[in-house]
Amino acid sequence: MGPDQTEPEVPADAVGRRVSCGAERGTVQYVGPVPPTAGLWLGIEWDHPERGKHNGSHDGVQYFTCRHPKGGSFVRPRKVSFGVDFLTAVRQLYQINTEEVLSYGSSKKLTWKGIQERSFENLPSLLLLQSEVNGPGADGEIRKTTPNVQWLDLTGTLLSSWDDVAAITQQLDQLEGLMLNNNRLCLPSDPSAHCQAFYSLRVLALIDCDLTWPQILDCATMWPQLQDLCVEDNNITELQRPDGVLQSLEILNLSCNPIVQDSVLSIGTLPRLEQLNLSKTGLSALRFDDTAPGSQTSMFPALKSLNLDHNNISEWWVVDELAKLPSLVTLWCRRNQLVSSDGNPRTASQMIIAKLGQLAVLNSCEILREDRRGAELDYIKMFGEEWLKAGGGSEPSSQFTCQHPRYLSLINKYGAPGEGELKKLGPFVLKNQLLKIVFVFPDDPGRKPIEKKLPAFMVVQKVKGLLYRLLKVPAADLKLTYTTLKAVGTEFEINNDLKPLQFYSIEDGDQVLVRWS
Repeated sequence: MGPDQTEPEVPADAVGRRVSCGAERGTVQYVGPVPPTAGLWLGIEWDHPERGKHNGSHDGVQYFTCRHPKGGSFVRPRKVSFGVDFLTAVRQLYQINTEEVLSYGSSKKLTWKGIQERSFENLPSLLLLQSEVNGPGADGEIRKTTPNVQWLDLTGTLLSSWDDVAAITQQLDQLEGLMLNNNRLCLPSDPSAHCQAFYSLRVLALIDCDLTWPQILDCATMWPQLQDLCVEDNNITELQRPDGVLQSLEILNLSCNPIVQDSVLSIGTLPRLEQLNLSKTGLSALRFDDTAPGSQTSMFPALKSLNLDHNNISEWWVVDELAKLPSLVTLWCRRNQLVSSDGNPRTASQMIIAKLGQLAVLNSCEILREDRRGAELDYIKMFGEEWLKAGGGSEPSSQFTCQHPRYLSLINKYGAPGEGELKKLGPFVLKNQLLKIVFVFPDDPGRKPIEKKLPAFMVVQKVKGLLYRLLKVPAADLKLTYTTLKAVGTEFEINNDLKPLQFYSIEDGDQVLVRWS
């Protein structure tokens, strides 16, 4: 193709600038001829690696380099946009939106200048996502025009450096929230020089910005009061300790980064970190070697919420390690490989609850008092045989204690498992064990309680069959709960017809409450 005489003038500083071509974004890496064709070409490395056709070479000549083999293209200048300054982008976007609104409510045409003067000064937020902002524009104009902006979304713009971002934000004294997702920003030569530009910043989102953790730590000097940082889907691998930076951070999202798992402890010194998202990071383990099982780690002292969804955790000792976190009350652990001996996902959730005594929310579900009690009693029974084989009593083997650091505290809470709960160990005793149960009917005050002696291994379904013969009420309509003197005032559900009475820890003399619809 021959040269086009109508090609627009290319900026003198074009190399390194960001450009758009339709919906695509890229960075100019070369400006010049590409023989044998005539005229000027721009060599562009695209953000999306499959957008291009080559790696910056043509006919054996390397004009620029790309990280991906098909990340580059040669494009004529007329086909790309180098963008516009901040206020031009604001006017372009908000003029259209304002005129649309006005067209519904007024037939009288208002001048754009009048709209701008009345509305921009008090705007608390500006949403310029996917706009073509490339810089601040004339000095001081942003401060005059949009002085009260507290939240700014600059996702997917044409800004090319942190210096350009700082030139905008230093004119927004009240800025607390900033979104810079899907940008490619050159690092500043002196990050500390921009502290004032981000002094009020509390929330920062940098999703898919092609950043490494050392680059983030270098930039963090600019954000002295940052509380919430999202760096999802970047090039973060090995984490280093954030000495002197990010010390006010309360929320950190590292999701969708291939993190070296041993390096996670490097951020464990952050004193105020309360929420940490490590989902989709490939983690298979977390280990706190500074303390023994059953004790509290000095790492992550303030961490309340941890997201470990979509990882490769398969060992139960990892959950025991999480029990060392002193403040942890909320955990997400879905789509991992933690499996209980019966293969039931609900049993696995119960094991997590039993192992983590402080946990209040698991996988977005609040842990109710009866849920915790059931999970902990099941856990005692599940590993009661191992406990007895390990010596039982208050001093089982150290191997058992390491595998079940919370077991002794659960025994102290509920008592040791009895023979009736360990059917593998005492089948003959179990078959002969009869429980005296008193059936009461709270919805039928005129009906007298019925006392029966039933085998501990009798399943709930058969108990309901017995009640059907006594009451002539279909078993499917019966709803059972029970009360025990060990927990006066609490009513526990009997909600699985296929479980034996012993599964619910029903003991001699307990009351079963019978209701029907």
